Amino acid sequence: MNFAVALKTACVLLTAWAIASGHPAAAQEASERIAPEAGHGLRADVAPPATAREFMVVSANPEASRAGLAILEKGGNAIDAMIAVQVVLGLVEPQSSGLGGGAFVVYWDQKTQKLTTLDGRETAPAEATPDLFLDAGGKPLRFFDAVIGGRSVGTPATVALLETAHRNYGKLDWASLFEPAIALAERGFEVSPRLNASIGQSAESLFGYEATRDYFLSEEAVPLPAGTVLKNPAYAATLRDIAKGGAEAFYGGEIAQAIVDTVRGAQDNPGRLSMRDMADYKIVERAPVCVTYRVYEVCGMGPPSSGALTVGQILKLVEPYDLAALGPDNAQSWRMIGDASRLAFADRGLYMADSDFVDMPKGLLNADYLRERAKLLEGAGALPQDAVKPGTPPADHALLLAPGMTPELPSTSHLSIVDGEGNVVSMTTTIENSFGSRLMVRGFLLNNELTDFSFLPERDGVPVANRVEPGKRPRSSMSPSIVFKDGKPVLAIGSPGGSQIIGYVAQAIIAHLDWGMDVAQAVAMPHLLNRFGPFEVEADTRAEAFAPALEALGYDVAVKDMNSGLHAIAISTDGLSGGADPRREGLAVGR
Repeated sequence: MNFAVALKTACVLLTAWAIASGHPAAAQEASERIAPEAGHGLRADVAPPATAREFMVVSANPEASRAGLAILEKGGNAIDAMIAVQVVLGLVEPQSSGLGGGAFVVYWDQKTQKLTTLDGRETAPAEATPDLFLDAGGKPLRFFDAVIGGRSVGTPATVALLETAHRNYGKLDWASLFEPAIALAERGFEVSPRLNASIGQSAESLFGYEATRDYFLSEEAVPLPAGTVLKNPAYAATLRDIAKGGAEAFYGGEIAQAIVDTVRGAQDNPGRLSMRDMADYKIVERAPVCVTYRVYEVCGMGPPSSGALTVGQILKLVEPYDLAALGPDNAQSWRMIGDASRLAFADRGLYMADSDFVDMPKGLLNADYLRERAKLLEGAGALPQDAVKPGTPPADHALLLAPGMTPELPSTSHLSIVDGEGNVVSMTTTIENSFGSRLMVRGFLLNNELTDFSFLPERDGVPVANRVEPGKRPRSSMSPSIVFKDGKPVLAIGSPGGSQIIGYVAQAIIAHLDWGMDVAQAVAMPHLLNRFGPFEVEADTRAEAFAPALEALGYDVAVKDMNSGLHAIAISTDGLSGGADPRREGLAVGR
């Protein structure tokens, strides 16, 4: 055993003794010594951020980023570019988002100096019942038994979102924004390595439906190899209809009927979506949810997203502590961030849902409530599991709710855009699980968003906030965010990743604001997350070196892959700098 390993082992043992013996000061001192060897800290070795003076687009695919850039170069604004990026993503990254899904948009309008959010979350069909995801014996279905087929499909929202955003804030002609995606769908695009890998992971379920089998698999029933030129004339035709007829062409007539027929006719697992659900769908413009964090204001999407509330709670819980002084390579920083996340997730699980259906506590971001709750982080070791429970935030009504059971697997996509006028878009977009319900209609996949509801509608007769109800929007973790300083936007950021999104975004914000990382470093930094007790450490990264220290602090550690897709733009008087998460195939481009 060399000296460095011996020293680290001794520090781990000392920390464990200090915690067990009730010596928090000694535990903290010892754990601070446990850090990766010199030159192997969490600050990622990545290329500098992309820079620009006028405008910038960052998305998960180069074709999409370039389509958005082309719109900006033609004089379009951030909303115009957002539309072009989204419809290209639905073509080249169909497993993550598209016309058959939904999205949240956080938008800063420079002219009016107004921040708003657009809720493009899918809704449960009018025929949905609380037992939607229970079997004949009243037990929750297995996740993929619920996902695959029509049962999981909510009313698609993306097209309505794009049209609403354009009507309220767009600049260029609506139809022109679809031209890059139509041209690409007709001439074909190269299957990327990530799409190839995603097809391989879902090949069995894709094989079960003729449309997905014929599109994503070769004649030999194997995933299309990376580099294959893939054309999608059906998608091009659908986009032409929407370009000409707007959202009405999608929510009525042939497209809507094809969606409904596919959902209700799905083999073995038919759904309940109807033409009425399609016709009745509406986008909701909501006030943003904001928290102050040090000298900044961090704003995002409120319910039905749990994103801004939970990210906000994490930031407020760690705010009393000097994370900047501790730094990213100190186990105590991660103890505080991890336990703050556990406490925030406890509140999330009990209270957060579609606020149009559930009376949520008004005080989830109450400063006094969170200041008192932050005192739970004063120790030096992990919080015992029995100490991690929902708090009692200020409420203006009686609350009687039970925690639910909501599987939420990583997928989704995120894009950030700043235009030449100073408008800012942060958009997280999804069809939920990779390839959604596996149902394909007219060249695009349909979502499985309804599995974001709790499978259990109640516990011991007490209702679950995030239970299935007709017309309700399932709780989401999507956390598109814009950060302000002195009233001016300084950062647009967000990520895919299921319920891990919240930790990804909170971690990257702390890395940028507290630890001084540029956006490229912040989005590439190895992940350490804690949602429910075990500390999740990103496999095959420098984060693994923290496992002994975290175990010594009292955590179970789970080393696992973490498929974030953080895409961020930092805004300053010097211009724009963009970072695309290297875990995906994204690109930051600007001028």
